[in-house]
Amino acid sequence: MIVENNIYKILRTNEWEEALETDSIFSEVDIKDGFIHLSTTLQLAATLSFFFKDSETVLLLQLAMEKIDKNKLIFEEPYPNDGLRKGSFPHLYCELKTDQISKMWTIERGAFSLPQEVILQAENLIDKIK
Repeated sequence: MIVENNIYKILRTNEWEEALETDSIFSEVDIKDGFIHLSTTLQLAATLSFFFKDSETVLLLQLAMEKIDKNKLIFEEPYPNDGLRKGSFPHLYCELKTDQISKMWTIERGAFSLPQEVILQAENLIDKIK
């Protein structure tokens, strides 16, 4: 059984700048959907490819799990569910503060990108391995 203990939030630069001002981390889609969208390590490639394809630079934030209310972190079907992505995705149903981040990286778009089918194959392995 694989235990996934690293959870990440991806933000655009302007979203991180706003988080520094407000001490609260969220994106427009988080507000619209009513929870904070997060990704596991194995889900990062697909999340970056599908939702940040127009961004040249993003920030990858690793959550400090010891500071997260585990009762508010729920693994659920992807939302919205387009039928392509499968498995359980971490959704945080409370505020995410800047002091709940343990590490941060700036990621710049690279020269290579994998085909969608390959990205989904890797992501779908999660449930088969567990």
